[in-house]
Amino acid sequence: MFYIKRRHFLQFSASTLATLGLSQLDIMQQGERYAQVLAQSTPRKLALLVGINKYTGNGIPPLAGCTNDVKLQQELLIHRFGFNPKDILTLTDEKATRQGILTAFEEHLIKQAKPGDVVVFHFSGHGSQVVDRDRDSPDGLNSTFVPVDSALPAGYPVSGGAVQDIMGHTLFLLMYALKTENVTVVLDSCHSGGGKRGNFQVRSRDGGELLQPSQAELDYQRQWLGKLGLSPQKFIELRRKGIAKGVVITSAKRDQYAVDAPFSDFNAGAFTYLFTQYLWQQAGNQPPNKIIFNVGRSTRVLAIENGNYQDPELETNLSKENTNAPIYFTNAQVVSAEAVVTQAKGNQVELWLGGLDSQSLEVFKKDAIFTVLDGKGSKRGLVKLESRQGLIGQGKLLTSAQRQSQLQPGMLLQERIRSIPSGLTLKIGLDDSFDKQTTQQATQALQAINRIEPKPLGRQEVQYIFGRLTQAKLQELQKKRVSNLPTVGSFGLFLPTQDQIISNSFGQSNETVSQAVARLQPKLKSLLAARIVKQILGNTNTSQIAVTASMNIADNNNLLGETFTIRGANKVTGGTNKPVAVNSSNSGISKLSVGTEIAFQVQNNESRPLYVSILVIDAVGDMTVIFPYDWSATESAALIEAKQKRVIPVTDDGFKLTIGEPLGLSEALIIASTSPLQNSLKALQDVAKSQGVVNRNSPIALNDELLDVTNSLLNDLDAGTRGGNNDGSLALPADVRGIDTEKLAAMAIAFEVVAANS
Repeated sequence: MFYIKRRHFLQFSASTLATLGLSQLDIMQQGERYAQVLAQSTPRKLALLVGINKYTGNGIPPLAGCTNDVKLQQELLIHRFGFNPKDILTLTDEKATRQGILTAFEEHLIKQAKPGDVVVFHFSGHGSQVVDRDRDSPDGLNSTFVPVDSALPAGYPVSGGAVQDIMGHTLFLLMYALKTENVTVVLDSCHSGGGKRGNFQVRSRDGGELLQPSQAELDYQRQWLGKLGLSPQKFIELRRKGIAKGVVITSAKRDQYAVDAPFSDFNAGAFTYLFTQYLWQQAGNQPPNKIIFNVGRSTRVLAIENGNYQDPELETNLSKENTNAPIYFTNAQVVSAEAVVTQAKGNQVELWLGGLDSQSLEVFKKDAIFTVLDGKGSKRGLVKLESRQGLIGQGKLLTSAQRQSQLQPGMLLQERIRSIPSGLTLKIGLDDSFDKQTTQQATQALQAINRIEPKPLGRQEVQYIFGRLTQAKLQELQKKRVSNLPTVGSFGLFLPTQDQIISNSFGQSNETVSQAVARLQPKLKSLLAARIVKQILGNTNTSQIAVTASMNIADNNNLLGETFTIRGANKVTGGTNKPVAVNSSNSGISKLSVGTEIAFQVQNNESRPLYVSILVIDAVGDMTVIFPYDWSATESAALIEAKQKRVIPVTDDGFKLTIGEPLGLSEALIIASTSPLQNSLKALQDVAKSQGVVNRNSPIALNDELLDVTNSLLNDLDAGTRGGNNDGSLALPADVRGIDTEKLAAMAIAFEVVAANS
């Protein structure tokens, strides 16, 4: 969900993530070549990017992902929006003092920007609040962002005092002083309370009525009022109308948390990563309101998965001619991409992988293969990823020497084959509240389970947290109105923020750690299988297969959600038509009451048949195979002929798809392959026999067999990837399963199950 506001400027907040894939709204036509974008000389495009990790002041915890945010924005602005690297000034850590930020804004932006130029200011770090003597907001506080040299007063929280923060009022004046209207401010910080939330660090320092702006800050504002010829009364009047000019994007609502999130082997702002990755995936211009709406849909899905609800906000003050201006007031008519070449020497290349889906990063450590494109989107060779550290990859060109000379920095890459390692693991964080002995016991018990990795919190990404329900945690969950809470003292699984629990994962309060882990072993196995399946879902944006799937109300065919492959759709329409994904909820996720009857429609837009499978993963990680449901038939049971549509189920099938518990986020996963799903059907037949299933035309719930069926599905997809590839350069190692974007499409439709009376 997104919000467009005209008042209460700079209510900083933020978003967390880890994504399910990007929104697919408003797919745009391919644009101009990359070289033309870089060659644009007018208007001039200036950016000031600030990121602070190394806070050392009293009462301010350090962060880990803010300098990476700067890099995310810097690479995006250069390679997607044609900014000259010399026009991007970065301030990180010790350089980002209060005076350093203010001076840089004046010297780099205000003094250089001319009418019609483009200005971008990005801040990642802690936010806070100080007393506002003018009381623009009902609480009498003004939001701030916290420079590296700020600190809480020595007597805080017993007594207050002044802090060296930069106020929202000050940023208003700096924006007002710019000679151009084409201004974008992005703020990935918040003031909703600091500290850790499970595996995430909140980007907020304590603030409130005990903290005052410094005298230097107030004097600085008075100086600018004099320079701008504004009276104090006029200043109040202007800022209460809205922002000074342009666009301000904050990463969440005022009462939500902006989090520093671990992604694979690096940290970044959850919102900044998703926001910049979304823009890498766009092949045309979109105005900020559409972008924030689309990004908000993805953050909503990930928020539900992680337990932290965050919604980005947008505030605008646009001139008439800028009403429909694109993001950053810059045309970005370039090919969508997962990566860009940053260095090339012989057949060795360095890549920036900023367009990768956050949930698929682990399958892009090595052996993935990318297609190299020129500015028009024509294929110019293949690059194999040899290693990745953070989002910097090292690769090797797999084409002839004749083409090596054509590989240059700035060339874009699209995913061709992702390589899913056979030893993919499920990472389980260990509750910080455990004492040393409990931590050791939990570590030993979890390590004994194949492909389960226990991890300390705050160091890397985890999928769940093994913890104990304390009285304090129970009270927090009760405030959030979490239902069916377990007893205090019991062990179970939390989502990564520890603000939500995995239903039915908690035992009795007298259970030992070893007993709890043994009880959870089947659940962990199911969650691992679901994680493996999700590794193929990130190719919704990258698949070349032309297929569309929708979920509808069964009796009236009302659309609940639709998904399609972006590049597959462009292949069919030539980029001229823009399909639109629809959802009945303004958060982008339909809420379905228990008992609702639904149906799926899958449209094969290819000129060849496709083999389709539909799986549903519920809120507790259990999986059901919805299609193919004639599991006793041949491989043709999963077949949808070329240019044909299939409704699942139809009346003659003898069953209905009815929404049931557990409550919470569920995902329908639609997989379409050009090769048969033979191993999957065989695995389903074995499951049906073991369960004593009589009716062959019905969905099959997978319990202990979930991992086996998942492996069978991946083996089918891998066989299709390896088969028919006559080009030796596409050879894959034996210890990975390959997913070819020209042979597979994997899509998801998320929906939230709610109680029947909701």
